[in-house]
Order: sequence, then C-alpha cells, then structure tokens
Amino acid sequence: MSNPLLEDWSTPFGIPPFERIETGHYRAAFERAIARWRAEIEVIASNVAKPSFANTVTAMELVGDDLDKVSAVFFNLCSADTSPELQEIEAEIAPILARNYAEINMDARLFGRFDALWEGRDNLGLTLEQVRVLKLYHEGFVRAGARLDEAGRARMTEIMERLAALGAAFSKNLLADEADLELLADDRSDLVGLPDSLIEAAAKAAEDRGKPGKFAITASRSSIEPFLQFAERRDLREAAWRGFTGRGAAREETATVGIIAETMALRQERARLLGFETFAHFKLDNQMAKVPENVAGLLDRVWSRASVSAVAEREKLQALAAEEGGNHPIEPWDWTYYLEKLRKRDLDLNDAEVKPYLQLDRMIDAAFDTANRLFGLSFSELPDAPRHHADARVWEVRGRDGGHVGIFIGDYFARSSKRSGAWMSGFRTQHKLNGEVRPIIVNTMNFSKPAAGGTALLTFEDARTLFHEFGHGLHGLMSDVNYPRISGTSVARDFVELPSQLFEHWLMEPALLREFARHSETGEPIPDTLLDKVRRAQTFAQGGPTVQYLASAIVDLELHRSEIGNDFDPAAFEQATLARIGMPDGLIMRHRTPHFGHVFSGDGYSSGYYSYMWSEVMDADAFGAFEEAGDAFHPETAAALAEHIYAAGGRQDPEEAYIAFRGRGPEPDALLRRRGLLDDAA
Repeated sequence: MSNPLLEDWSTPFGIPPFERIETGHYRAAFERAIARWRAEIEVIASNVAKPSFANTVTAMELVGDDLDKVSAVFFNLCSADTSPELQEIEAEIAPILARNYAEINMDARLFGRFDALWEGRDNLGLTLEQVRVLKLYHEGFVRAGARLDEAGRARMTEIMERLAALGAAFSKNLLADEADLELLADDRSDLVGLPDSLIEAAAKAAEDRGKPGKFAITASRSSIEPFLQFAERRDLREAAWRGFTGRGAAREETATVGIIAETMALRQERARLLGFETFAHFKLDNQMAKVPENVAGLLDRVWSRASVSAVAEREKLQALAAEEGGNHPIEPWDWTYYLEKLRKRDLDLNDAEVKPYLQLDRMIDAAFDTANRLFGLSFSELPDAPRHHADARVWEVRGRDGGHVGIFIGDYFARSSKRSGAWMSGFRTQHKLNGEVRPIIVNTMNFSKPAAGGTALLTFEDARTLFHEFGHGLHGLMSDVNYPRISGTSVARDFVELPSQLFEHWLMEPALLREFARHSETGEPIPDTLLDKVRRAQTFAQGGPTVQYLASAIVDLELHRSEIGNDFDPAAFEQATLARIGMPDGLIMRHRTPHFGHVFSGDGYSSGYYSYMWSEVMDADAFGAFEEAGDAFHPETAAALAEHIYAAGGRQDPEEAYIAFRGRGPEPDALLRRRGLLDDAA
C-alpha cells in the first residue's frame, strides 16, 4: 500500500502532505523507516575500510532520512493535535525508538570508528566545523554508554527504553488533565471583573467543548492567568487555581507521582553507570554551566534578592487587601489579582487597557518586521499550503537577496488536543550535505481563540511569548551550517534560550509598538503615556514572578543532584526543598513537580530548567551591545548577531560563540537590572 510518509513530497517546498496522512500510516511507516535506518548504519559499522570523516561522520549524517520525516510529522502532531489513537502509537513507538538509539550508540564497531577518528583528529585536515561535529558524535557515544561492558550496555538499553515509555505516559496523563480541566460558569455575572475579550474567549472555549451558552476557563495560561488576575469572585479564583496547580496529582487515574519516582530512580542509575555522582552532574557536564554548583550559585544569588522583593510585595498586597475589606491572608489565588490592583494604583496601568492594542495578527507582523529590520528577512503567507491543523498559518521566508530561506508555520490557538505551553519545533532542519536543504520551522502557542469574526487579542505576556518563540524560530530558520548535527537549535541547553529571550527585547521598542500596537476598534496607535506605563511595568513587582521561576529551577536541580531512595516521594521532596529555601507565603512554583512537563515529559530540561535564567544573563547583556551602539537595529551589531548566534547553530562552543559576538563574556548584573532587582543588593 502507498504510504505518503515514505514518499518524496511534491508539495510546495516539501511541506508534509498532511491531508493525505492518516493515523493508520504511522505504524507501518515507522517499521519500514527504522529497518532502513538500521540497514544504513550497518553499512557504516561493518565497513572494512579505514575510518575517514567521509565514510563515517558524513555517512552517519546522511542516514535515516525516512525516519526523520516520519518522526517529525508524528511527534509534532502528538504535541499539537493528538488523539487517543496517536497516544497509543506513541506509547508503543517511543520505547522502540529509544531501544534502537541506545543499541546504535553503544555499537562497539561504530564507536570504534568514531573513537579512532577522534584520537587522530589533528592529522585529518578537518575544518573547525568538522572537528566540532566529530567531537559531538564522539561525546554522544561516550555519554550513551559506548564504553560500558556488555552487561552495562544491556542495562543502559533497558533504562533508556523504560524512560521513553515513562515520558510518553507522563505526557499522556498531563494532557488528559489539561483537556478535562475547566472552570465552567453558567452566567456572565460569575465573571465580574473580567475584560470583555476574556469573557468572549471563555464563551468560545465552552462552545468548542460542546457547552454553548456557558463560559469555560481552561488549562491554557492565556485563559487561567488573566482569570486569576481579574476575577472578583475569590471562591472561583481559588477553584481555578486549585484545578490548574493540581494537574498530575488531583486524580488517581492520571496521577504522575509513580511515573516521577521511577523516572528519578532510572535517571540516577543511568548517571551512576556512566560514572557520575548524580544525574545533574551527568546532564551539566557538557553544558555551559559544567557542574551543579555553578547553577546553584547563580540561582542562589538571584534568589537572595528576589525573595526579599517578593516578601515586600506581599506586604503591599496584604495592605491593599485590608484596605478593601479583605480579612484574609494573601493566598496564591490572590497574588495576581491584588498585584493588578497595585499596578493600577501605583502605575495607573490596567492590563485590560493594554490588551486591545495587542492584536495577534499585528504582533505577528511586528515580529516579522523586527526580523526584516535586523536580518533582512521577509515573510509571504501561503494560504493554500498544506497544514497540520486548520488553525495553522504558513509563510515562505526569503532573505535580503530574495532567495528562499525556509518555511515558517504558526499554530497559535489553544485546543484540547494540544499540550499546554508554547514551543518551537520543526518538520525539517537546515543543512548543506546533499544540496541546500532549507528548514520548515513551527511555532506553537496556546492563545485564547476568539469567537467567529472576532479579533484575537493578547496580554503583554502573550505578546512576549510570541516574540520568544519566534526568536527560537529564527534560530532554526537562519541556520547556515553544513551538518545536520549542529543545525539551528542543536546547541547546549543553557545556550538555546539566548536567541529567544534576546528577541523579546525588541517587543519593548517604542517605535515598533507605536506602529504595530493599534487599538482593535479605533486603529489608533498605543498612546505614548500608556506605552511609558507598559515600559515601567516591566520592572514593577518582579520579585514574585522571579521567585516562582526560581523555585521550579531549584527544585529541578535539587531533585537531580540528590540521593533518590526506594521510598522517594516527589511531593514531600518538593515541600521540603521549598521550606529549606524559605519560599515566601502566597507563592508557589511556576511548575509544580506533578505537572513539570519540561522535566518529565522527556529529559530535555531535566536538571536544565535553570537554563532560562542562565541564558537571561547573556540576553540581557547581549542587548546591551545595541544600546551601546545607540540603535536597537544597528546594522553592524545585527550582522554580528546573525553570524555568531542565529546562523551559527552549534558549530562552536557556546561560550566562544557569545564572546565572538560580544567581544567578552556576559555581565551578570545585566540580568538583575533587567528584572529591577539590582537595588536590592547590599
């Protein structure tokens, strides 16, 4: 039978032919693609010729095209538009893929070839890029367990297979909780205090869930966070908060505690097999941070300032609540509600005033315009291009010379088949090994969808998220390397957030907002007085949000650098860690352990949630290069940024890449200044 997943795609720009792909195609496609991939690798491993860069490294870079295609389509849909059938296939295929990857990465014949090349690298006449690719391959084999004895390799294969199954199970449970979570209101009067745009979005969410005439607050942060910010009914705020923070723990059938406990035990065993003290030591060994102590030092330094600020903020919120007759302590479901009132009082700023100026379409245009002014990129929408969901939009990206750069796909609205959060991924990565292969990059969000004919409006945090993920998107689109191994975002985890967080800075450029932040009804640009308030709000009361992020990063780090016993209780560990660091009353972690998808849906951010702050040290300092030039779009600085950061992929050590752009290492105080915490230093 014909299987579109394994065919050459004649679609525009090689976009997957989504309209032809059916759920029934995946199992057969994976089976055939894995078999071809293993056969291609066997040719390399059994080659009797002396190892060379061409017959070993380049050959490895060119295998598995079919598997790459099938995996990209399947796993993107598993995150963005899943179904029970896809989840069933994922539960089957994830362990199979993990076992195959583990077996290949521990194949003694294959490792022997790479090891010989690495030992003789100085005599091979390699370019710097080729040395980097060889290093990453060699390091990958070693970290996978290629140097273990036979028993160790067998056990490592079992561990990796089981961890893949656990990650898929965690994601499935979490998505089930998020899909089912809703605070349903029967009457508009229950939503007193909410802006009209949020009420309309709640009505649309209820309608989409088959409950027309009602109002639904869902697990999307674009729904739940504004509700907690504006809803006057304290009982409903508490109910919404408990539902949102109880994900992964509230229901026995979707509880994640057992998954987490087994995951932690297996990660610890994996690290010990490889000779590392803890899993955190293993994960950080090839990152910029190198060791857990360096991460802890950064987190502790910022915590000491942020926690003091958060306590002072809580006292202000408590006083404000008392003034309004609130005879209760500030609880987590009260914090953003009274913070909004405090912002209104002290800055004369209400987020509801700003939202009408932040139309989704215009914020997309603002991000595109920024990329054009910085890097010469232009975006042309392709309304008839294949797409994985009806809500997705597709653009062709061209460079300054008019040449094709890649395809950008934006999938912006929340739905029950999509996991929460926001992320960048891709259907194809850039490289030049067998001709110029251009990327297909995806940004996925969870913004509230308006009613038919309505205008999608964003909060300022939503707009920041859009710019953040687009920064990741540019990192993938602008990649200009020869080898897939180092393409785009294939960089150290604590460096990968630099291009995304740096791009957020341009959202605050006054000229950009005056042009693109226009009222959804009148078309008038955002007034300078309101723009000034928005700018001042960026450093207003940042202690609380910083503490919430830091608490998650600290718990993640401590989980993975602690001894995990058979009686491990994730909830008790979380509680004990927060008590030890002095978590201020009225605040909780941004991501509680039972639903910490960054850490337990896979191991991408395990021991690595700190990387947002590690990268923030760099991004705050990096934007200083434009400030010092006196122009946020300074051409020479933008060109250096493109060359050394956005286009460079992983072709060099990340610290060297940063210094190549900035001329020196980053100054940590830039982060504290950005968050308005520097004045707290003694």
